[in-house]
Amino acid sequence: QVQLVESGGGLVQAGDSLRLSCAASGRTFSTYVMGWFRQAPGMEREFVAAISSWGNSIRSADSVKGRFAISRDNAKNTAYLQMNSLKPEDTAVYYCAAAQNVYISGWQSSGSYDYWGQGTQVTVSS
Repeated sequence: QVQLVESGGGLVQAGDSLRLSCAASGRTFSTYVMGWFRQAPGMEREFVAAISSWGNSIRSADSVKGRFAISRDNAKNTAYLQMNSLKPEDTAVYYCAAAQNVYISGWQSSGSYDYWGQGTQVTVSS
């Protein structure tokens, strides 16, 4: 069992930066692929980025490439999402998720993830 708690969301202006954190409980954090998803009002949850258990592989959505960066610190049981050059269309609730035994081809699917955090709101004003 893994519990995930996101933090770091807030209200910012376009062009600003935020860093989201996802703190995980348990001693098996390093065995999980970690992903970030987001969901805007009236929209489906969409993939943002994911990172392999030891951080050697990363995938990102085209919409955030070059602006967002996912990372993790297994010693701290924490995953991060650094978000730069934020745009109003980045406004959403951001969720972190953990998955075991998932191939890289499945990273972009929310159904591949076993555990989810409660989400943190990111609002970008124009």
